[in-house]
Amino acid sequence: MTVSGKISSSGDCVPNGYLKTPIKVEARGHWGSKAEFILTVMGAIIGPGNVWRFPYLCYRNGGGMGYASTLIITFSATSYIVILAWAFFYLFSSFSAELPWATCGNYWNTDSCLDVSRNLSMESRLNSTLPVVEFWQRRVLNISGGIEEVGSLRWELVLCLILSWVICYFCVWKGIKSTGKAAYFTATFPYVMLLILLIRGVTLPGAKDGIIYYLYPDISRLADAQVWMDAGTQIFFSYAVGLGFLTSLGSYNTYNNNCYRDCFYLCLLNSATSVVAGFAIFSILGYMTYEQGVDISEVAESGPGLAFIVYPRAVATMPMPQLWSVCFFLMIILLGLDSEFVGLECLMTSLCDLFPTYLRQGFRRELLLLGICSTCCLLGLSLVTEGGMYLLQLLDHHVCSGTTLLLLSLSQSVSIAWVYGADRFYGNITDMIGYRPHSFMKYCWCYITPFICVGTFIFSIVKHSPLKFSNSYVYPLWANILGWFIATISLSLIPLFVIVKLIQGKGTLKQRFLLLCKPIDDLPLDQHCPPALGTNDFPVHTDLKPLNHTGKLIQ
Repeated sequence: MTVSGKISSSGDCVPNGYLKTPIKVEARGHWGSKAEFILTVMGAIIGPGNVWRFPYLCYRNGGGMGYASTLIITFSATSYIVILAWAFFYLFSSFSAELPWATCGNYWNTDSCLDVSRNLSMESRLNSTLPVVEFWQRRVLNISGGIEEVGSLRWELVLCLILSWVICYFCVWKGIKSTGKAAYFTATFPYVMLLILLIRGVTLPGAKDGIIYYLYPDISRLADAQVWMDAGTQIFFSYAVGLGFLTSLGSYNTYNNNCYRDCFYLCLLNSATSVVAGFAIFSILGYMTYEQGVDISEVAESGPGLAFIVYPRAVATMPMPQLWSVCFFLMIILLGLDSEFVGLECLMTSLCDLFPTYLRQGFRRELLLLGICSTCCLLGLSLVTEGGMYLLQLLDHHVCSGTTLLLLSLSQSVSIAWVYGADRFYGNITDMIGYRPHSFMKYCWCYITPFICVGTFIFSIVKHSPLKFSNSYVYPLWANILGWFIATISLSLIPLFVIVKLIQGKGTLKQRFLLLCKPIDDLPLDQHCPPALGTNDFPVHTDLKPLNHTGKLIQ
């Protein structure tokens, strides 16, 4: 369908169907090729979470919705970019004659540091710590005793954080034109390094024990609510469910893009990447167990820092370790970068679509992006303090995953299936891809997904356990209250906008509520301002096709 007309900021109609006060608005943009879209989505759903979050969850467990989504993306962008700062720190530390985490004798090492090149007794090994662990805890983080001990800023990490934000800004500042091109490299190179680490890991002594621990299920853990919460939220986290990442990226495709096929293969690739990363990390955990002579559950901390202990240990065992260390941490940086700049692109897409006549002019988009990056960078300084690691895990648990994403996804699922209508949504997809997907999808939208979300939420409340860091430090009550308060900020936008719309509506309260629960009869084309075709005005193209109340196309 093609609609022509003049665009104005006021949107006023004149009798001949024109819009007065024309202004020039930049085009929304589109992907340069299908490959750019696929690679960018790969970058969005395959990131550091596949390399550190999925394995550490296995290790720990024994083996205004749109506005709410936007706010959660902002929280996530602020917190998870710290992983890039850590990776840059390790990358720069790799340019040395000897990897600083490979041996003891450095100023940050303690007397209990284990020099693996020496033949020590079993008792000495049991009471020791590996140099890679001490480098992480005492050199990189200089971690404090708890979240109540904030400590000072780690200035080396501050500089790495600023560098990360600068790179992200220039990857996104021209929209999908720059995002798509960057994804060619950022989404493919990490697979090469992951394969190398997997091959190296499975050839190390003790790797078999680590892989057995990874694959052998601990049935008793199924009674733990946190296991189910972790399993569910890992899916939400890894696939960016409910955050609008995939919706924003997909909106730049043509109307008839086969989104059904894209979703299937990209989800398969994402899950396979997590599984392969698990094999790599647990084979190295088995090797570390072999070195220290302790149980695998005690060999490293269970948290976001797991990958920064296990993978560097594997790199240190390779020939030319400095080269492989540079390649590995470059991989972590690329994994984090594409996930980060896709999140920023999603945020910018949402804002530009809300205010197109204002933000798609001149350099306003670039200036807004600069403001967002600068603000997030300032907020992220609290995460690169000596107590920042505790705050990061608190945000990860309460704000960026867990119950927050669970309730947000439940709200979206109910809205799509029961307000917009599962049949209508099914008809939209059928019209787009040219064939009917399996009807089982409708049952998932209507019943299975809401049931699982509600069940997981109730189970997590009944079996609630206090948040811990590294299986030892228990967060104080005030810290958990702070985490829930920050999480409530984003979720509160949903009922807040419901109340605002109810106040703005007309009729009785019941009539207003029923009107809000009813979808519009067709897509939001301006029926009161008919377009004037055949003019010299520039056309505005849209592939959107109007639907009636049943979800069928109006011919």
